[in-house]
Amino acid sequence: MKRAGCEKIVVDRVSGTVAERPGLTHVKELLRPGDTLVVWRLDRLGRSIKDLIAWMSWFEQHGIGLRSLQEAIDTTSTSGKLTFHIFASLAEFERQLIQERTRTGLNAARARGRLGGRPKALKPGRQHRAVQLYHTKELTVKEICEMMGISNPTLYAYVRQAQAST
Repeated sequence: MKRAGCEKIVVDRVSGTVAERPGLTHVKELLRPGDTLVVWRLDRLGRSIKDLIAWMSWFEQHGIGLRSLQEAIDTTSTSGKLTFHIFASLAEFERQLIQERTRTGLNAARARGRLGGRPKALKPGRQHRAVQLYHTKELTVKEICEMMGISNPTLYAYVRQAQAST
């Protein structure tokens, strides 16, 4: 960053997947029109295309440039802005392809009789018994869960499921 000519360096110790990061909040306070934010890689700024586009929009509104050292993008130039938007579009396209392949794979698995998902903690008969015990109020939720070997949220999910089917 020093070799890139950065005057102030802000290090954020929070993962890039977290939306609210103290370092980025501090950077927003430091930046002024005409400044350029330099990042090592675009994924240090935001993990999703939506986040990166939102940042880019904020930069444009405030007259701030963005430079990514790893991707060699500099939005202070017209070609740099074009490059950024091409990368963002390609990443969005890739994300949609992954979603489409996932859906296709899940549909093919369902067609072969595979349901997927997490197996139920209890078989239907024991689920019904747990719900009965819940409604009789003879035992506490904790006692029912310990007896059945399930968690509170699982018991409540079974109760909701039973209510929805009646």
